[in-house]
Amino acid sequence: MVIDACHEERADQRPRLPVRRAFTLGVAGLLTAAGVLTLAGTASAASTLGGAAAAKGRYFGAAVAANHLGEGQYAATLDTEFNAVTPENEMKWESVESSRNSFNFGAADQIVSHAQGKSMKIRGHTLVWHSQLPGWVGGLGATDLRSAMNNHITKVMQHYQGKIYAWDVVNEAFQDGGSGARRSSPFQDKLGDGFIEEAFRTARAADPNAKLCYNDYNTDGQNAKSNAVYAMVKDFKARGVPIDCVGFQSHFNSQSPVPGDYQQNLQRFADLGVDVQITELDIEGSGSAQADSYRRVTQACLAVSRCTGITVWGIPDKYSWRASGTPLLFDDNYGKKPAYDAVLAALGGSGGGDGGGGRSCTVSYAETQRWGDRFNGQVTVRAGSSAISGWTVTVTLRSAQTVSATWNGSPSWDSSGKVMTMKPNGNGNLGAGASTSFGFTVMANGDWSAPTIGSCTAS
Repeated sequence: MVIDACHEERADQRPRLPVRRAFTLGVAGLLTAAGVLTLAGTASAASTLGGAAAAKGRYFGAAVAANHLGEGQYAATLDTEFNAVTPENEMKWESVESSRNSFNFGAADQIVSHAQGKSMKIRGHTLVWHSQLPGWVGGLGATDLRSAMNNHITKVMQHYQGKIYAWDVVNEAFQDGGSGARRSSPFQDKLGDGFIEEAFRTARAADPNAKLCYNDYNTDGQNAKSNAVYAMVKDFKARGVPIDCVGFQSHFNSQSPVPGDYQQNLQRFADLGVDVQITELDIEGSGSAQADSYRRVTQACLAVSRCTGITVWGIPDKYSWRASGTPLLFDDNYGKKPAYDAVLAALGGSGGGDGGGGRSCTVSYAETQRWGDRFNGQVTVRAGSSAISGWTVTVTLRSAQTVSATWNGSPSWDSSGKVMTMKPNGNGNLGAGASTSFGFTVMANGDWSAPTIGSCTAS
């Protein structure tokens, strides 16, 4: 979990015949090789992040600090835009049990009460973590430490029983780097690998109805760390250890961008039989680049049926733990940034970046030609009920694929080389209901799956 200070950073031969497969996507449509999820924005679409997410059967939450709830604009933005909360620091061990077996839930209760009053989901964060841990814990011997850990889990969960939707039971227990090893901590060093399983079993007994999650960072793509977490979850599921969800913190910046296999990584965890949640999302940057990264994360969650929700780690930039990187959806004055507009549009909502004019667009995809080593794709962009002056569409390739040519658009690429953002090349102005198209040639390199076509954002 994040603390207020610095966080750790982290070819088959094919017949030479034209083939045409057409799919239609809405404002937040997502194309996959298996089919299409149509999430078209309409005049009645939700106009807030929480409302739009709820229409998709998901939550959209924010990390909340109790000491900001008295600020009118902070509380108003929280109440209007979000339908879930995570206490930023108020439920961490040093906050609730600074002295052994002496609990103080005041600040956390304030957040829980506020959220319950607005019918918001509440994520509990976090029970067992090496950081923000009072000094007395690290000084215990193994027997006392085991007793203290289980007592802490039980007392905190029972205090909030029936109020917390999901708990981050264990947080950040694996090392960064290529080892896939466990992180050194009082729990790991004195109790061994079994402490995670014990924590989850204790948590299930304390509140049988709460979702139990493992949460970590730098696990957003497939790498040594995420593979180690994957192996643990797979083992837990095979042996009946209670685990219901895996949280992906998803702290991104230019040095650590959204991985090209982000959606695929979420899906492989979901395929183990657990929910996946994006638990601490923030993306440093500004403007269209930041907006596109937020859009891609949102689309990835929508594309994975067991991705139950997204939480951004704060509300306005000024209160972010990474404030200098302006990583959130609202600026210092609570103004909605382009990233906000992109997320709302991806969720199928309306009223974000359309300037109140109802500007929208939809996209459809067709494979128009195939050869022995490549195929042509065409994306048709159609304006909604109002004229538009510009559009933006993302195209995400499969891991083996590359684009060798494009036409009728101006492409840019992310650092992975797998996500193409296409903007107009003289064909941005479209009357109501009018359409244009752009195309590209994909070198299949053995993978003939359709690329993923993201939502269309109108301007």
